[in-house]
This record gives sequence, structure tokens and C-alpha cells, in this order.
Amino acid sequence: MPAPAPAPARQGWLDKLKAGLRKTGSTLATVFTGTQIDDALYEELETALLMADTGVKATEHLLNDLKRRVKESKTTDPAAVKALLADAITDLLRPLEKQLVIGEFTPTVIMVAGVNGAGKTTSIGKLTKHLANEGAAVLLAAADTFRAAAREQLGVWADRNTVEIVSQEGGDPAAVSFDAVTAGKARGKDVVLVDTAGRLPTQLHLMEELKKIRRVVNKADATAPHEVLLVIDGNTGQNALAQVRSFDDALKLTGLIVTKLDGTAKGGVLAAIAQERPVPVYFIGVGEKLEDLETFNAREFAQALLS
Repeated sequence: MPAPAPAPARQGWLDKLKAGLRKTGSTLATVFTGTQIDDALYEELETALLMADTGVKATEHLLNDLKRRVKESKTTDPAAVKALLADAITDLLRPLEKQLVIGEFTPTVIMVAGVNGAGKTTSIGKLTKHLANEGAAVLLAAADTFRAAAREQLGVWADRNTVEIVSQEGGDPAAVSFDAVTAGKARGKDVVLVDTAGRLPTQLHLMEELKKIRRVVNKADATAPHEVLLVIDGNTGQNALAQVRSFDDALKLTGLIVTKLDGTAKGGVLAAIAQERPVPVYFIGVGEKLEDLETFNAREFAQALLS
């Protein structure tokens, strides 16, 4: 039985994702235009996967898996090998599929981290919109107090989404986070989204600040934080994997938001993450608009990567 066609809104978003990954898609697609399945094809594919930021381990895994599939299906047509590769990528990425669950805790406290420039504050705005669309009452915490622009930017998103925000000028990030969780409980909010300061994993004092926010949030609510999300820029390739490792070591990540899959991104880094540090991908973003953030689906992503 064929899979049901996606809803028009989802289909439009999928077209954007395919367009965003076109650079990789066209490179990978040319590998399968030949007439035979031989070592040259696999070598070409290995190069294309590495160029797509798939990483050495995931590339090796995918090639071995693909060769096994080709052998088992007795495929002789290179075009059919492309479909088998889509299956292999889907299976590799499937463990990253997970829905963000709201409602088990009231409020659900979500800490959001990410290096400067990854699109963290914008992603929080989009996530707020997504949650509000599902009927959740959201409170934003502007705990990125080092960067005045971040506070203002989050304020704009709060206005745009008509949600409340807890903010202090030059306040201590952990104190703002504590106040927000306390206020979220008092006001009966469904979700408290904490925007933490953007930082590089190499800035150890800032990583310590993040750990402190986590500890303080836990003091405000012994079950929190319920989610610790990292926003990564889809354009940064293997560097994104290094960020996932560093932040996961420091904060025990529960999920990722992958942004900027909109033209120059290669997309293969998700395969590297799946192979080496399989933190679930809750959402992927393909553009600047509020509706450009969507839930992650392994099959859709694999197909977009090869389209």
C-alpha cells in the first residue's frame, strides 16, 4: 500500500527542504547516472557522501549497508541502487525521529542552547509559534543576558506570538531562569522556554554558566529541565557534530533543532550524528519564516537528500 500523500502545507515545506538540500542531492544523484554497479560507482559515492558532511564512520556504515542491500536484492540497475541508498539512510536516521511531548509536566521546562549565529533565538520564536498552534500557553525566559540584542530579539518574538516573557536587564542568566520557572508554575503555563546565552563549547566558563542554569532550574522545579535542546546550524558540517558532543557532555541533551537547511547546507551531518551521537532531532528549519520549522522525518529527509 503506498504511503498517504502529505498534507499540502507539509508538501510545500518538503519542496523547500528538497530545494535546501539540492546542492547535495545533485552531487549524489550524478553518481547513479552510469550504466553499471562497480567499484568506481562506490568510490564516487564515498566521495559524494564525505563531501556532504556525512563523516567517515557514517559513510563507511552506509556503503557497507548499501552493498549488502544490492547483493541481497540482486540489483543490476544503478538507478535502483539510489532507492536502496535512500532506504539505508532512512534506517540510519530513524533512531533520531522523536516527537517533543508537552503535558507530562506542568509546566514543561525547555532549556535551549546553541553557539552564537546558529539561529537559536529565531528557532525559539518558531518553536513558540509551533507550541502555541498546538494550544500550549508558553512563557519565554530571556536568559541570554550577555547580549542585549538577544533580549530584544526574544521580546519581538514574544510580541509576534503574543506570549509572556520574563526578562531582566543585565541580570544573572540563572536568576532569570529561576524566576521564569517559578512564574510559569504560578501562572499555570504549559511550557517555559529558556533562551540561554549563545556560546562556543570551547568557552569553558560559559559552559559552566549553562550547567549553573540547569542546576538552578532544577532548584525551581525538582523535575526540570524536562528538555535540553541544542540548536545547530546545518551549514557547519562536522563542526556541528563536535558541538553536539560538547553540549551533550555538559548538559545531557534530549534533542536537537537543526537550522538553515536552505540552500548551502549539505545535510549529511545528520547521518554523522546518527552514527556517533544519536541525539533525537525534534525539528528542522528550512528558512526564516515562522512556519519554516517542521518535525523531523527520516524517510522524508533521506528522499530530500537524494532528490
